[in-house]
Amino acid sequence: MALQGPIPVTFDMVFPHGCYLVGEVEAVKDFDASTNGRFVQARDKQTRELVWQVAVMDADPTLKPSQKTVAVKILAAVQPVPPAPVPGVPFTPVEFDGVTVTPYVNSNTNRLAYSIRVREMRAVRTGKTASAKDAA
Repeated sequence: MALQGPIPVTFDMVFPHGCYLVGEVEAVKDFDASTNGRFVQARDKQTRELVWQVAVMDADPTLKPSQKTVAVKILAAVQPVPPAPVPGVPFTPVEFDGVTVTPYVNSNTNRLAYSIRVREMRAVRTGKTASAKDAA
């Protein structure tokens, strides 16, 4: 099969209604390399870049509340800086570039799930919030 590893997709394919930051950017722990009291940050297996993680809320109105918040892993040499908050909006709208998804079976639910990895986090290009894009 020609398709192996992470599958390149666009931001709009993953978050067609946009998404909002709901957490801080955090280093992802390498559970195999870390020991009791010694934190080792995870590195991407293919690029060897450091792995960071941020929680985002998917703005899709059809999702159940339990499905709205997802973790996005960011591959970057230094900790990514979130975009500046937008006045009058309770959560910061954000977009990602260099998006890939990796399907896997969630062992807790036996359902298909996706790991989302990105190369860059940035402010929404249009200057509109996701809800404003939906209304247009």
